[in-house]
Amino acid sequence: MEARGCARSRRPLPALLLFVMLPPAAGAAGAADARWSGQGTIPHLQSIFLGRCAEYIAVLSPELRDKNCTAIWEAFKPVLDKDPCSVLPSDYDLFINLSRHSIPRDKSLFWENNHLLVTSYAENGRRFMPLCNVLYGMVGDFLSWCRQKNASGLDYQSCPTSEDCENNPVDSYWKSASIQYAKDSSGVIYVMLNGSEPTGAYPVQGFFADFEIPHLQKDKITRIEIWVMHEIGGSNVESCGEGSVKILEERLKKMGFQYSCINDYKPVKLLQCVQHSTHPDCALNSFAPKQSWDLMCWTFCDFLACPYSGRGHPLALLPEATGHAFQLPCRADTQVPGRRVDSSLQARTLWGPPCGRTLAPQGVDGAGNQVKLRMG
Repeated sequence: MEARGCARSRRPLPALLLFVMLPPAAGAAGAADARWSGQGTIPHLQSIFLGRCAEYIAVLSPELRDKNCTAIWEAFKPVLDKDPCSVLPSDYDLFINLSRHSIPRDKSLFWENNHLLVTSYAENGRRFMPLCNVLYGMVGDFLSWCRQKNASGLDYQSCPTSEDCENNPVDSYWKSASIQYAKDSSGVIYVMLNGSEPTGAYPVQGFFADFEIPHLQKDKITRIEIWVMHEIGGSNVESCGEGSVKILEERLKKMGFQYSCINDYKPVKLLQCVQHSTHPDCALNSFAPKQSWDLMCWTFCDFLACPYSGRGHPLALLPEATGHAFQLPCRADTQVPGRRVDSSLQARTLWGPPCGRTLAPQGVDGAGNQVKLRMG
């Protein structure tokens, strides 16, 4: 089990990044002298920690300006004096209590094996708020820290991972943060998995499975929505209802959660295609809906509405025979400019179901023509 947060990945960090993160002394010594299998303490740990905290409360979340970054650091610091294989999640309790804050409803985003995609789509907490975008996750993201094994002072050459010992400083940090994050999540819970991961989209032993799912508060959660994303040009190892994803679905069902699963959730796939615009997987026809009502809605006056959520939306009574009705393409959950119909039509607005459902109310336009509801 590797480090959590948006820093966690099943793949190693790029060699250049590892080189930059190593202090000069460690670079000279080389990997041969490393005691542990993980990278050593990040240089300037305190400065980075305090700088991130200050930026968070001053720029990203000014409503948290009453947080005391110095006190949060002091609550974090005691683990730096402990044996690197004897740091427990509970050693971070005070740190978590001082740095925790509320997570907006419907904004929690859990994930496995796709940290770069998660951070890009979350947009620094503006769209969603994964663990690395809460204060207690951001200050430690992509960092490592530990004391020397048999001496005081920080170890800049290497730090233990779960391969070396379970109770290492970084894993215990993310366990504690993951538990708190799960407890504070509410509303619709989103989970992004990697359907191209060779070992399976849902690790049955991982931070999400072991420390987040067990601490979700059922009375605070409306439903759970799973997105199984496949890498552009990558293999389709698993999809909804298959392999480890099916295991996750069955687990959630057994726990009494309402859930749904979507393969290649379109807004996220569009983001993936930014870097692969010429790939066949990103051709416009790959986004074509399977049902025509996904794409076409009838419009009137100055707007077009085509929600996909199932909630009511404005529908117009348009004339069949007078030529005032017309179609424009639209995407789900969007509004685009429409065209004004003939002013002689006194269109009325009804609240109806999503595009594609059948309704046939009738009415009369300003010229006395019979009209009926039209939908794509």
